[in-house]
Amino acid sequence: MDDAQLLKYSRHIMLPDFDVAGQETLLQAKVLLIGAGGLGSPIALYLGAAGVGNIVIVDDDKVDASNLQRQIAHGDDDIGHNKAVSAAAAISAVNPTATVHAITQRLVGDALTQQVAAADLVIDATDNAQTRYLLNRACWQQGKTLVSGAAVRWEGHVSVFSPSVPNSPCYQCLYPDTEAETQLNCADNGVISPLVGVIGSTQALEAIKCLTGVGQSLVGTVLFFDGKYAEWQRIGLSRNPHCPVCAAS
Repeated sequence: MDDAQLLKYSRHIMLPDFDVAGQETLLQAKVLLIGAGGLGSPIALYLGAAGVGNIVIVDDDKVDASNLQRQIAHGDDDIGHNKAVSAAAAISAVNPTATVHAITQRLVGDALTQQVAAADLVIDATDNAQTRYLLNRACWQQGKTLVSGAAVRWEGHVSVFSPSVPNSPCYQCLYPDTEAETQLNCADNGVISPLVGVIGSTQALEAIKCLTGVGQSLVGTVLFFDGKYAEWQRIGLSRNPHCPVCAAS
């Protein structure tokens, strides 16, 4: 790191268990962020500000006026523009030295597999059940840690799924395919705006912890938050012995 970086990241470096080594790890890391909406906005901004050196943002949606109540990476001038491009510009405004690449189409098949394989860590900030299942499978097959979050109405949750941890569960252990149709989204059910900031920031924190090896991650645990009553709850999650994604590994 040069003198400017040492100053910029000094509050990280002051942390005894993080120090220069942790910051250098972030500067060299590559993160794949799927979704640049309510959750993706704080994730993108915090990872960019924290010094993650290479961030790939994927979103095929455009900014709508109804998004601005909670999607803090976008503004009025971004309405009608692609969310990944808008979020990439927001990161660059916070940290011009970060390398940011925007993908403006939905990734499927080989394209998804290639992007997952090229990343050090993957973050799910989507609100689409089928995308979540595809991403989970790709991460498990490629041996990549997946930081997952969801937020709707007044409630949200965060978890981390890591194929490198023996006998740990995957996303599909938490939500079997049969439950796909019951998952809620913000467009149909609403969401209180700061909730996505709480959940997205927690995802960013978990991502930094996983990349640097500092602290204990949420692997095997689901962290639930009830914003209406300001209550956090940790629930253990075990591998489903019949899971079609992770049970055989």
